[in-house]
Amino acid sequence: MSSSSKAGERITSLLDDNSFVEIGARITARSTDFNQEPAKAPSDGVITGYGVIDGSLVYVYSQDASVLGGSVGEAHAKKIVDLYSLAMKTGAPVIGLIDSTGLRVQEATDALNAMGTLYAAQAEASGVIPQITAVFGNCGGGLSLLPALTDFTFMTEDARLFVNSPNALPKNSEDKNDTSSAKAKAASGSVDFVGSEEEVIAGIRELVSLLPSNNEDTPLADCEDDLNRASANVENGVADPSVVAADVADDSTFLELKKDYAPEMATGFIRLNGATVGVVANRTASYDETGKESASYGDKLTADGLWKAAKFVRFCDAFGLPIVTFTNTTGFEASERAEKNVAAAAARLAYAFAEADVAKVNVITGSAVGSAYNVMNSKALGADVTIALPAAKIGMMDADKAAKVLAAGKSAEEAAEIRKEYAALQDSIDSAAAHGYIDEIVEPADLRKYLIGAFEILYTKEVYYDKKHGTV
Repeated sequence: MSSSSKAGERITSLLDDNSFVEIGARITARSTDFNQEPAKAPSDGVITGYGVIDGSLVYVYSQDASVLGGSVGEAHAKKIVDLYSLAMKTGAPVIGLIDSTGLRVQEATDALNAMGTLYAAQAEASGVIPQITAVFGNCGGGLSLLPALTDFTFMTEDARLFVNSPNALPKNSEDKNDTSSAKAKAASGSVDFVGSEEEVIAGIRELVSLLPSNNEDTPLADCEDDLNRASANVENGVADPSVVAADVADDSTFLELKKDYAPEMATGFIRLNGATVGVVANRTASYDETGKESASYGDKLTADGLWKAAKFVRFCDAFGLPIVTFTNTTGFEASERAEKNVAAAAARLAYAFAEADVAKVNVITGSAVGSAYNVMNSKALGADVTIALPAAKIGMMDADKAAKVLAAGKSAEEAAEIRKEYAALQDSIDSAAAHGYIDEIVEPADLRKYLIGAFEILYTKEVYYDKKHGTV
């Protein structure tokens, strides 16, 4: 491996020291059309091989922009496809480090077909081994499908990701609206994490440490954190689930993904007693480092947030990762834009939770009202354990709105009495618990130990379905 190239340096930074073994180092481009000289294409513009991250086997390919622009030709693609084949046989993740001008023009249809074989390899690996892509330079045209076909995408702040460049879009230009920028892609949900090159490398290593190697692996780490320690920040952090998730997690660590996309829905990973757990949570506010509110989002489910959550739930289910939800919502976003696709997005999340056969725990931290509550991992959709904090509320609709319906034509005094009665009988945690929809009412300080206990009893959960797949 040419350690002096950026492609080689990125691999060296990513993997544990002296662990990389290169495969196919002597492969070069074979096409000689347009006077192309194969001898000037070492490794055909991509370094491939394997190594370890914190002792776990991973396969890595890194495109070398100094060789034919890192463009994808027949041999280039074959090296990556062969790497995927090895990864599938041994059950280990594939990490792609992208820096390329795209398809190799000199190889024309051979390059086009080669790109198609890459798509096929990724599709076959989906749900079997984790796939991570990091964009360090250019990733355009057909190459942009590679990160889209993987499970998680990282991007450096100065990288570019696009199908069509900004200047090719009607009435647009890069200086007017750079749709290829990391900032734009993070806001659209195409990218999970944006940072400097060093931050991206560190982020990939942290993510790999949390993920299983394959869909039959169970990621476990030693836990030195007190299993019974008090969750000191849960009560005051209900609005921002990143506070709650970190508070209950081992070592107070929550790795949030897609922070800049639909921030009203938080997704990410924590560890509980050493086991990786996926988190899906409603966010109504964000707090800064001083604990002050820096942004507010309301308590409605949005279409973008629903799609974001559904994709994450399906990943967790495919790889056997248990899921905890922190529910705090009173309904769906009401706007002309939302009305176009919020029902389809809500259905997708409801289906994802209902289909998921992993251990599922729902914690109602605030409000849980109407159909919005139903799609957030409710008991009706198959949550194995449902926990509520004492101050939480659950019901079909807000008591004020219910009173308007039930007390139509009645006096103000009668309406107030009906509202009070409805709140007590139909819009309370006690009522939901009495009907069996809530399993435990837990003090905020005790949430960590109750979550650990819930997932321990669900460790051996198994569910079998006699069908090929659903259609939602």
